[in-house]
Amino acid sequence: MCSVRVKDANNAAPPLRKDAVVALRAWLRERHGQPADTLFPNARGQPLSHDGLAYLLAKHVATARRGGASLGNKRVSPHVLRHSLAMDLLQHGVDRSVIALWLGHETLDTVQVYLHANLEIKEQALAKTKPFNGQPGRYRPDDQLLAFLQGL
Repeated sequence: MCSVRVKDANNAAPPLRKDAVVALRAWLRERHGQPADTLFPNARGQPLSHDGLAYLLAKHVATARRGGASLGNKRVSPHVLRHSLAMDLLQHGVDRSVIALWLGHETLDTVQVYLHANLEIKEQALAKTKPFNGQPGRYRPDDQLLAFLQGL
């Protein structure tokens, strides 16, 4: 379901930006809704399903394409939006465990794919390394190290 929980398992409100809280309160007032009501209901007043969300998104993407938006043949789905959010959070330095928790991933392993897909993070990691100043070739230990190792 795509309903939004107002409280978590510890009865604590989830963290939201102030502008998001203002917008959600305005949405509830517009709908004449109560805080305990489903935030995004379907046409029958039930929580919006994943399929319902996908349908609404596809409808609005089609409208945006007709209006000249540069979507071209890009695939836009709830999953793509979720993936895009995860990549954006990762690029802004949010820890992957927080991303996994926030987006409801079952394990950190599922967030690992974002690290593999993010070239910018790889470039940042390379920028923090120092160039190798040694000579290429096979390592040859000196006599002192060999004597030490033989004495073990």
